[in-house]
Amino acid sequence: MASGTPESLPSSQPGPSRARIIMAGLAGNVMEWYDFAVYGYFASVIGQLFFPSTDPAVSLIAAFGAFAAGFLVRPLGGLVFGRIGDLVGRRRALMLSVLCMAVPTVLIGLLPTYASIGVAAPVLIVVLRMVQGLSVGGEYTTSVIFLVEHSPSDRRAFNTVWGVWGSVAGILLGSLMGSIVADTLSPEDLAAWGWRVPFLLGALVAVTGLLVRRALHAESAPAESTQPLRDTFGRHRGSVLRVALVNIGQGVTFYAAFVYAVTYIKVVDALPEGIAFNNNTAAMAVLLLLLPLAAWLADRFGRRPMLIAGFGLATFGALPLFQLMHHTDPTLIFLGEIGFAVAFACIGGAVVINVELIPRAVRCTGLAIAYNTAIGLFGGTTPLVAAWLIRETGNPLAPAWWVAGAAGISLLTTLLLIPETRHQTLA
Repeated sequence: MASGTPESLPSSQPGPSRARIIMAGLAGNVMEWYDFAVYGYFASVIGQLFFPSTDPAVSLIAAFGAFAAGFLVRPLGGLVFGRIGDLVGRRRALMLSVLCMAVPTVLIGLLPTYASIGVAAPVLIVVLRMVQGLSVGGEYTTSVIFLVEHSPSDRRAFNTVWGVWGSVAGILLGSLMGSIVADTLSPEDLAAWGWRVPFLLGALVAVTGLLVRRALHAESAPAESTQPLRDTFGRHRGSVLRVALVNIGQGVTFYAAFVYAVTYIKVVDALPEGIAFNNNTAAMAVLLLLLPLAAWLADRFGRRPMLIAGFGLATFGALPLFQLMHHTDPTLIFLGEIGFAVAFACIGGAVVINVELIPRAVRCTGLAIAYNTAIGLFGGTTPLVAAWLIRETGNPLAPAWWVAGAAGISLLTTLLLIPETRHQTLA
């Protein structure tokens, strides 16, 4: 196939510009991950209001438990949306996932607290988190596949990284909103009503993503399998398992460094909320600058070198980076966060390998199951595990071992089981 030709589309098929394709993949991810991450950033406030306890640590762990619940249903969301994407089309799956995310986000912003409706409050917030999780289970993987299948063969990594970029931008937007709210309002106003504002504003982000995707008419070729779920767990199970193992380290590294870090700085380092949000916002802005560069390197030198560099840094650097983050000096904390940003940028720049390893016939279903299982069981539970480890061990550096172990699994998988796919024709 000639370089520069999208590999999954017939050559005679007219299609939208590359910029519109990238915007479609990016826009939904911004909205999805803004909504999903805002909860993580306000976990300490939500814990006090919806899971009250005489022990603040118990309230925080309960709040992160609800956060984790949204991840635990992601594999189910992946099954539903992956099947839609394989059998009906990527575009329809992308449209539906945006709609299914917007409603529960707004409802969380309107939900009465435990003081108003008692035990119904935590029950409802867990249910809404699970609906969000079902939606995210199909959004990210389908959008990344959409980008890959409409990319020139020599720019697959660079084009695909904008799906990751959109996710990070969405979380950055949530962090920025958290910074504005925390810096503007008093702690009393933040707890009384300020935490609701970012959830309600998520509706505006959702409308933007929906409009961008409604204007897009590109679609990938029909799937070859009429039973994508059966084939995923049958003849393609080896590919799915490899992709799942690679994503364990990716998920844990990201959620430790860019979601849990806000709570870590506030609760463990005992620094003001504004410093926690500002540091996190700045670190994620740096990550946004690094991701396109890492993807360019992945197209030029290969996917494996980038994965090995990223997982290697996360494995052997987790403890010293957490030592930097466990400090009272915001500058040293920021350096620790930048170290994780470099590690994740290397991993995220090579995210295209997830799609390249799974055949097109089961691509949406297979990737959704592999990615969401790994992220749901390991990445999404990271804030909960980290808070529990510190409480049980009394060691503020204990989360570093969780990060190092997860990244080590992905590093070994890359070294032993993952082939180089840079010159591979997209099947």
